[in-house]
Amino acid sequence: MLALLAKYWWLVALRGVLAIVFGVLAFVWPGITIGVLVIFFGAWALVNGVFAVVAALGGRGEHDHWVLLLLEGLAGVLIGVVTYIAPEATAAGLLIYIAAWALATGVLQVAAAIRLRKEIEGEAWLALSGLASIGFAVILLIRPLAGALALLWVIAAYAIAFGVFLLFLAFRVRGVAPR
Repeated sequence: MLALLAKYWWLVALRGVLAIVFGVLAFVWPGITIGVLVIFFGAWALVNGVFAVVAALGGRGEHDHWVLLLLEGLAGVLIGVVTYIAPEATAAGLLIYIAAWALATGVLQVAAAIRLRKEIEGEAWLALSGLASIGFAVILLIRPLAGALALLWVIAAYAIAFGVFLLFLAFRVRGVAPR
């Protein structure tokens, strides 16, 4: 798994940058409507998922643990597509979509970090991004009817934290050769 992350460190970094950009844009435009939020979130989940799938498939012949990254990517693609198929979903429905995606992503990232700990020090960044995803999902499920603005701020903060953790991971594994 370390070799896979080292080879595609730039995809991990790109995912981190895209998450940070999404989070900053959500904070800069706090009056954003739920419709625009659906478009932004759907695009972000879809692109993030596609990058994860590409990285996983790129390393499938060389690495045993590519399936976790593939599942994370497929979860993102699925949630992105579902978001566009059902744009009329209520804020509560969107919260469930987002919470399910964040929970799946978090669990899979923590699982990947547990496997990675045998190969490298610093896997905690991946585990922290997973825990941030799980925490975000729990917050959304506990307070599903909090206003659209509160939802936007929670999503923005989560996206920035997720992106920062992925950037730390990307630069930690960049150029690391498997032992």
